[in-house]
Amino acid sequence: MSKQKNINTDGGRGKRAGIPEVVFARFKDDASLTRAVENLLKENGRVLVTKCSAGQMSVLEKRFKEKIKTDRNAGICIVGKINPIRNAGSVAIISAGSSDYFVAEEAALSAEFLGLKVLRHYDCGVAGIHRMDCALEKIRKFDVVIVVAGMEGALPSVIGGLVKQPVIAVPTSVGYGTGAGGLSALMSMLNSCSPGIAVVNIDNGFGAAALAYKMIRWIKK
Repeated sequence: MSKQKNINTDGGRGKRAGIPEVVFARFKDDASLTRAVENLLKENGRVLVTKCSAGQMSVLEKRFKEKIKTDRNAGICIVGKINPIRNAGSVAIISAGSSDYFVAEEAALSAEFLGLKVLRHYDCGVAGIHRMDCALEKIRKFDVVIVVAGMEGALPSVIGGLVKQPVIAVPTSVGYGTGAGGLSALMSMLNSCSPGIAVVNIDNGFGAAALAYKMIRWIKK
């Protein structure tokens, strides 16, 4: 019989650091994942699970039943009570292509988990930049803009030149061979000529949402 692993969770992280502990599902076995969610559910009443496979979602759905909401495309699970805070601030989330949906929705659902109002505007990359025209004025009313893009990662630079808000760029692993799993997009975003752009790691939609939340809450406190 294999020895069970100890699962240490940090229920006080939300008060200490502003963002509660989130469960990163990838590489966790089913038992470890379930115990981590159970621990945080007891401590915080609600849990966000990111990078969750379809199989892991099935395990969690069976365990938590009506307490869980899932998005299989985004790899996100939210377990427990709904966040009563809905006025913490606002974030507009823009994605370049429909293939970037899985990261854009990770950012959107994470932001909603944290209590932010979210505007989604997807599939408006530089190859179809005219699709931005109808949404630009709405986007300018939001506190922070998150821009998600793969391929050459040019969209954050374009948006950064059109809005006054802070822009958080999220490179995705979407692209052809020379995209190197998102590295080309990451380097393009780091080298952006538009000022006021912060860049998070490849496919890190949650990290972008957490940064947006901290920016907004620090200003509004």
